[in-house]
Amino acid sequence: MIELKHNTLKFSFPDVHKKARCEINFQRTLRIPDDNNSHSLPPGLGNFPLHHVDDYDSNLPATWKQHGGIFLPMYQAEAMWICFKGDYPCAIKIAAGKINAVSGDMWTNELDPNEQDYVVTPDQPWLDGFNVSEGHVRQFVAMPLGQSYTAEEQLTGAAEYGGLQIVVYPMKTAVYKKLFGSSWQQAGDFPTECSFSLCREYVREEMGLAPGGLMKQEIYDDGYGIDAWDQEHGLRCFVHITNSEAYEAITGQQPPHECPSAEQYTSAGLPWFDYYSEKPPVKGAHTLAGLTSVAAKTIEVTGQPLCNNTLSGTPDVVKLHSGSVVRTGEF
Repeated sequence: MIELKHNTLKFSFPDVHKKARCEINFQRTLRIPDDNNSHSLPPGLGNFPLHHVDDYDSNLPATWKQHGGIFLPMYQAEAMWICFKGDYPCAIKIAAGKINAVSGDMWTNELDPNEQDYVVTPDQPWLDGFNVSEGHVRQFVAMPLGQSYTAEEQLTGAAEYGGLQIVVYPMKTAVYKKLFGSSWQQAGDFPTECSFSLCREYVREEMGLAPGGLMKQEIYDDGYGIDAWDQEHGLRCFVHITNSEAYEAITGQQPPHECPSAEQYTSAGLPWFDYYSEKPPVKGAHTLAGLTSVAAKTIEVTGQPLCNNTLSGTPDVVKLHSGSVVRTGEF
């Protein structure tokens, strides 16, 4: 069952295990400079508002009605990251315009037994972009379909789907009981929390995700193995993205205010983040590494540089750590 509560997608698998559930929300964030330098993790600035497609079907494109799911608003060139929460292990596939964000392959429902094309929670707390190299992603940045910016258009030549596609598979009951028995404690309900100006040319209401700036982030290797996941009990959801102007017309609600620029955020003395784990990362996807970033594509399409694409000064980077290893230091 998939539920939408408090701007969070809640996946639950009661037929697998009473604790088999996870949550996914979509965090507003800074667009990092798209300058081919490697940047630290930007902050979460709150959840994007999410809505059921079926609640507004009279105002939506026919394809949205066909795909069902939910929708959210984004400004042109606004960035996002995807937050995963939950204690029960799950394998999660994420695609943008049906381009797998981990492997660069076209969408399939099944997990790839030969090459990891999914993330594993709770080991993977978030995903900020396309997996372009080991230890680096290119940030998810919203751009209008039909202008050749999105990963989908660059790899397929068509602007057909847009949005995000998600499928979640829980760990098999037998594997869970063998590995964790009765010692695994579920934390209960999880918290739902984990203006810059750009050219506003709204060509169409549907948006897709394009590769933005380069960010230090590892996608961790599946230590359980492909056979640990119950692919008979997967749940799928289509996440549509609309521009902020269309969002207001569809819902009658104002979209969230625009995020500050990375330069404004850093100038205010606010922190960026560096996340460390001892878990091994997967390799980057060669297909995704060859994508043209938003900044380079903007120059190619318009002949002008991307607005608000600088970062002055040295950011204050807060180091975050996950894992059991304790650093001994010097005495």
